Amino acid sequence: MTVYAVTGATGRLGRLVVEELLSRGVPASDLVAVVRTPSKAADLAERGVQVREGDYSRPDSLPGALAGVQRLLLISGSEPGGRVAQHTAVVDAAKAAGVERITYTSILKADDTSNPLAGEHQASEQVLRASGIPVTLLRNGWYTENYTEQLEQYLQRGEIVGAAGGGKVSAASRADFAAAAAAALLADGEGDVVHELGGPAFDFTELAATISDVTGTKVAYRALSVADYEAELQQHGLDAGTAGFVAAIDASIAAGDLETGSDDLARLLGRPATPLADVVRATRA
Repeated sequence: MTVYAVTGATGRLGRLVVEELLSRGVPASDLVAVVRTPSKAADLAERGVQVREGDYSRPDSLPGALAGVQRLLLISGSEPGGRVAQHTAVVDAAKAAGVERITYTSILKADDTSNPLAGEHQASEQVLRASGIPVTLLRNGWYTENYTEQLEQYLQRGEIVGAAGGGKVSAASRADFAAAAAAALLADGEGDVVHELGGPAFDFTELAATISDVTGTKVAYRALSVADYEAELQQHGLDAGTAGFVAAIDASIAAGDLETGSDDLARLLGRPATPLADVVRATRA
């Protein structure tokens, strides 16, 4: 009997992973949902999932959360500046608990990227490798929902504004990344494993054209320089730091940091990633 644990199990990705594991036949009694607020996972507990309190920011809560676990999915934290310490606390607790493999949601091309989000993932990967626990690194690209969840805004304005130039994004739906995480968690293997995960790449002109085709409303892509984009973001109410951060992400897209030719996602899924048009259509519906 293998006991699996998913951290952040009530989050948008974590809950999908839990559902995917259950649908793949993992007995609920062999599945641990690690959450900060157990009441938010009451429905999982009713289905027999072991719901345990565990907070990345409270290391004392983690040993009990991971007791008896063999395979752990560590979903990266959401607090900029605190992730490395939080992830280290989880890794330390996992090592003490005798966890046999950790699967971690990292960032695409973590070894070589200018993405401003990458630093904490790079440091976290180093912590994982140094732990002595075999690790599977899921280097996830962008969620397609990062864009489709702004669909109404795009339709109202008739445009997508950015500084990515002709850069492409190998995005995939959140559900696809969740299914891939479940597959990786269940997979047998030796040593460390790295998956570079992304769907078919699209640029922002293609994104705009797909939105236009699906919705019947014309949307265009307006490309700006990084400096002009940063200035426009500030005009729309973002503070200078946040505007600079958002613009830097677009600059990294222009540099190719969020595009991959890897077929790792499709191989883990056992099928192609969900097409962009389907995600737009589902969002519109």
